[in-house]
Amino acid sequence: MIDQVIEYNKAFVAEKGYEKYVTDKYPSKKLAVLSCMDTRLTELLPAALGLKNGDAKIIKNAGGLVISPFDSAIRSLVVAIYELGVEEVMVVAHSCCGACHMSFSHFHQLMNERGITDETLSVVRKCGIDIDQWLEGFKDTHASVKQTVETIKTHPLIPTDIIVRGFIIDSTTGELEEVV
Repeated sequence: MIDQVIEYNKAFVAEKGYEKYVTDKYPSKKLAVLSCMDTRLTELLPAALGLKNGDAKIIKNAGGLVISPFDSAIRSLVVAIYELGVEEVMVVAHSCCGACHMSFSHFHQLMNERGITDETLSVVRKCGIDIDQWLEGFKDTHASVKQTVETIKTHPLIPTDIIVRGFIIDSTTGELEEVV
């Protein structure tokens, strides 16, 4: 599959397909969106929000979560705010998310089946990683959005003048429900 992507890329560049996407690094709407990496949202999310290339910084991870105060989502938001001029943050979870009800016990079995031993997992734990928590999902999407918004709003490195709001987008229709 990667070879197919590379071949497509060569044609894309040769035909100057990139020209309609040219913009700079600063989000024109001064907006950052933290959302899930779900493939259903790849085109639906920006379309449903009316965003085009260059409008917003879109940060994606499994579940659209902030799982710890200094994870990559917070790091990306700090950079977006201080370096790129972001003034507002939308947390956008979605319906039928795979991270809902996700658990380490599920991953543990799959990891073992793929050759990751319990000894290796023990070494990870000894490095200070709570892998059970790290791979835990959430049970309630509304509560998850509220928690993520609160974590961002109260983070010591996020300025208090940053507007942070939370939503759930319908994975099929793109309809937004404001949570907080």
